Amino acid sequence: MNDFEWRRQLRELRQPQAPRRDLWADIERSLDRAAPAEAAPHRVAATRTAWLFAAGLAAVTVLAVGLMRIAPTTAPAATADLASVPVWKPDDPRLAGAAIELTAAQYELRQAIQQSPNSAALQRLLDRTEQQESRLRQLGHDAS
Repeated sequence: MNDFEWRRQLRELRQPQAPRRDLWADIERSLDRAAPAEAAPHRVAATRTAWLFAAGLAAVTVLAVGLMRIAPTTAPAATADLASVPVWKPDDPRLAGAAIELTAAQYELRQAIQQSPNSAALQRLLDRTEQQESRLRQLGHDAS
């Protein structure tokens, strides 16, 4: 058999075929038998789902309240320290964008250090950012 004959046979299979007997009577009978039996489990399942949802919601609420009580609150003095950091505004407009980025980076690093004060990596990043700002200030001073 070659490829053309296979394709012809496949096309013949694509034709609609009527069932040998009427299927609707059997379908209706099986639906009528199954309807009363399925009504009770459905109510039980819906009630169980509602109780599980309520229990989950209560658990999440208890967990959230517990975490709020355990979590340390940030001191207003620490926020004041971040706000008191001097912002450098260069006279040269070519350096202004870099100054804004460095100031934002320093602010974010100081916030991160407040959350994790023992992080050596954060401190190194802050030192490096301050060095970059110092170099940028020197460039601004040399340009003027």
